[in-house]
Amino acid sequence: MGKQSRKRNLRRINIVVTAQTVGSLAYLAKMCNYPEIGMAVDKLTREKMLSLRAWGSGSRRAKRGDHDG
Repeated sequence: MGKQSRKRNLRRINIVVTAQTVGSLAYLAKMCNYPEIGMAVDKLTREKMLSLRAWGSGSRRAKRGDHDG
């Protein structure tokens, strides 16, 4: 099954960003060999959510009084 024939869970959104942000997203997409900047937005969002999840689990540990070391 080719890439084109697979069903993809995509949604179309419109966002307003600064010219600098568009340039940064285009640069990131080019560096990662993505065909469009939407994939760069996906990448950034995915990485941020993972970092928030890791941060959240660390803060819960600290609230319980657990310490590393």
